[in-house]
Amino acid sequence: VQLQASGGGLVQAGGSLRLSCAASGRTFIMGWFRQAPGKEREFVAGIKWNGGSTSYRDSVKGRFTISGDNAKNTVYLQMNGLKAEDTAVYYCAAGRGSRPIATMGYGRYYDYWGQGTQVTVSS
Repeated sequence: VQLQASGGGLVQAGGSLRLSCAASGRTFIMGWFRQAPGKEREFVAGIKWNGGSTSYRDSVKGRFTISGDNAKNTVYLQMNGLKAEDTAVYYCAAGRGSRPIATMGYGRYYDYWGQGTQVTVSS
């Protein structure tokens, strides 16, 4: 399965961006991670296709929304109220097996990774 992410860019603080990620094959979970310079990769949001359960890191709750189209194997991340600390390379990830929602924040449960898209928020 290959993942193709798009939608990154430069935006002012308080602005919005929408990331998209299309998978070339069937997946059971999809998620977004990000990595800022000098920092470790961190989980942002994830979704289970079966039931549509979602999970978010605390710092993006209420600002980011993950959604998707299972039939198209495509996941979206709507990012509103962007802050300078959201600046990072955002990676799309997908898993071929279903996982409990509580484990979706762990990168080791994802089997496929996209190439990353840069999100830069100017303050």
